[in-house]
Amino acid sequence: MSKQFRLRSASRSLKSSVLGLLRGGARTAPFTALDDVTFDVGKGETLGIIGANGAGKSTLLALLTGTMRPTAGAIETRGTISSLLELGAGFHPELTGRENVFLYGAIMGLSRRRMRERFDSIVSFAGLESFIDQPVKHYSSGMYVRLGFAVAVEVDPDILLVDEVLAVGDADFQRKCVARMEEFRANGKTMLIISHDLPTIQSISTRILLLDRGRIVGIGDPQHMVDEYETMTRLRNTQALRREWGTGEVRITKVRFLDPSGHPASAARWGAPLTAEISYRAARPIDGPVFGFAVSDSRGRLIYGSNTQIAGFDIRRVEGEGTVKLTIDKLGMAAGLYLFSFSVHSADHKVNYHRADNCFPVEIESDKPFEGVCFMPCRWEAGR
Repeated sequence: MSKQFRLRSASRSLKSSVLGLLRGGARTAPFTALDDVTFDVGKGETLGIIGANGAGKSTLLALLTGTMRPTAGAIETRGTISSLLELGAGFHPELTGRENVFLYGAIMGLSRRRMRERFDSIVSFAGLESFIDQPVKHYSSGMYVRLGFAVAVEVDPDILLVDEVLAVGDADFQRKCVARMEEFRANGKTMLIISHDLPTIQSISTRILLLDRGRIVGIGDPQHMVDEYETMTRLRNTQALRREWGTGEVRITKVRFLDPSGHPASAARWGAPLTAEISYRAARPIDGPVFGFAVSDSRGRLIYGSNTQIAGFDIRRVEGEGTVKLTIDKLGMAAGLYLFSFSVHSADHKVNYHRADNCFPVEIESDKPFEGVCFMPCRWEAGR
């Protein structure tokens, strides 16, 4: 399915609006919020949905609830749907919490008797015994969310849709929500959950759907999709520092970081080794090329750099495709994001064949306490 919106300029004058209507309607460029999104969710599955702000996550859930219609394509659901998509959605501000609970139940097609049976459980879960007979317009954002979630799960839907609003709740309430979601999953219920809390959504999801600018980047194993999202985020955040240039006679085509076990990695531990496998393609035979690397912090400030010439590693010639490997035996940087640069140039440093500056982000994880960027082994002694 796809979903488009018409964007209207707030700066248009009355005259231009009238002229636009006389010419057959105001012409506005369509904005594609979701573009050819196709997926399925099985009964009893929990699908996490992640992506940057504006990726189309909330629009997707709104379409699934039926509050919006797709511009193209179709949606098929089986069973009752309960949703918590935005703060206070479905609540009437002038009504009390008690009245809104029964109103929500009526909207869901539940009888008043059935809602009375569940009322005490709803209020207890929300922790609003002292406020349930107050108008919800006087509720805090946290109270809104607690009541909304409690009602959404207690109406016992077949499908539960939850947007990022859970982030408004405190830590204790979030734990209760996660526990209730685990109960839902154990009872064979289907859930679709949006969250920027990556550890939580990874722990409760069967699969994760990654959206970016209205398109599906991938759907699958939670750990893999979270890693891919974090890599995308790091690349986007450091985009302004990236720069590629050179003659192109030799090009670095790919850089793959490997952990100590030889598996691809986008993060590394302090004190552990890190290997970079650098693939290249030479348009013609090049004698004596020098491969180099540099490490900068997340602001682009140089921390360390070296090359094969300094290390005394002689590469006599490159021709066609090949790889070279760089291994840092022991990472000494503090925890944080670092930007790796790789280059290949002539032995006399006069010709830069290819430089890829700050193009390869790596997250360093560390619990080693020290100040600054790099760890320097040192020791203290008492004076005599």
